[in-house]
Amino acid sequence: MTLDNLLGKTLQAISPERIDIQRLLEAAGRSVRDARLKGLSPESCFDLAYKAIMQSANAALQANGYRTLTSVAGHHQTMIQSLPKTVGLDAKTMVLLDGLRKQRNVIDYSGDVVSAEMAATALREAESLLQGVQDWLRQNKPDLCE
Repeated sequence: MTLDNLLGKTLQAISPERIDIQRLLEAAGRSVRDARLKGLSPESCFDLAYKAIMQSANAALQANGYRTLTSVAGHHQTMIQSLPKTVGLDAKTMVLLDGLRKQRNVIDYSGDVVSAEMAATALREAESLLQGVQDWLRQNKPDLCE
């Protein structure tokens, strides 16, 4: 399957814009830095780390000429599950990130407690994905980098 198969269903084609991609990466960086702040609850750390994951995945998708249709359910899932196609993320890591997405939904809709370990995992994965997307861009789409 290619991302083109999702056009009109969960994705739309766009022209990659350097400024938009850089804004997303900068926002992801701020989210990661904020998630590291001492004194945050595990829930807040997890939320910020998850936000960074989404911002990085969105930047990767846009760098490849796509944007999710946010009016269609499942746009977070699409962003995460497209990472193997957009930046060559390995399947194991994509499954882990998708598990964090599912956990985030449970937390948001049931009020489940976030453990310190889960928050730390989310933050570690957010840092790794942000770095991976930045590295991929430098190697594959240098015109979209600062």
